[in-house]
Amino acid sequence: MRSVQPSYGKVILAGAGPGDAELITVKLQQRLATADVIITDRLVNPEIIANYTKKDVEIITAGKQGFNDASYTQDEVTAFIIEQAKLGKQVLRLKGGDIAFFSNVLHELEALQHHQIPYEIIPGISAASGISAYTGMPLTARGFAQGVHFITFNPNSTYTEQEWKALAATDDTLVCYMASNSLAVLVKQLLSYGSPAHKPLALIEQGTTVYQQVHITTLEKFETDFTGIVFSSPSLIVIGSVVSLHEKFKWFAPLGTGSVFNELPHKKSLTK
Repeated sequence: MRSVQPSYGKVILAGAGPGDAELITVKLQQRLATADVIITDRLVNPEIIANYTKKDVEIITAGKQGFNDASYTQDEVTAFIIEQAKLGKQVLRLKGGDIAFFSNVLHELEALQHHQIPYEIIPGISAASGISAYTGMPLTARGFAQGVHFITFNPNSTYTEQEWKALAATDDTLVCYMASNSLAVLVKQLLSYGSPAHKPLALIEQGTTVYQQVHITTLEKFETDFTGIVFSSPSLIVIGSVVSLHEKFKWFAPLGTGSVFNELPHKKSLTK
């Protein structure tokens, strides 16, 4: 194997946590302070970059959003990471939540390995674990769930009949990413495959941030309770008995409505 080019920089692939700017690791805080270039997703709290980076850092907002033609493609983002690393810069690729939870980190890892660019991976608190804590819903609370299933659901999702039957029948907690816009279809599928109509469902907007909002219903009452509501991004869905624990164990008092995840000012734009 060819040796790594000595002029190449290093790429740090890091998770920035679910929203609360204080929910980052010590290691990420250290890397933020030394990075030359930060390539950040749109769901990273801007306070993290504002509070911990050096003055001359170059910030690239390279947000991707499913089914939005105006957002950057994964190929464009990956190409920019490689380009900056080959210039000898320390590049911090920052993603919301955990770096490996429903992200395209594999695509970026393969490209880095192909170009023989050194890298490290820094985990972050996932949206699921952060929201579980900030809503008082332990995802595998004893007597309520023996396990948890993390899934995505959007117009491109494909599940077999057997998979739908298993999801509908399980007493485990279901945590659904990227599903707020397709929630009606998800609920319809679960009910059609035999999920109990009284099963609790929670939708949490901007979890762990000062604008966290928790909406609770059941599968059978979903359509009535949620009709006309436009949920902000990001939103996470929790389905199962643990949802009933929220009322008893909720402790976090958000400020109200608003948005934490505003686009950062572009110091440089990716070439479209």
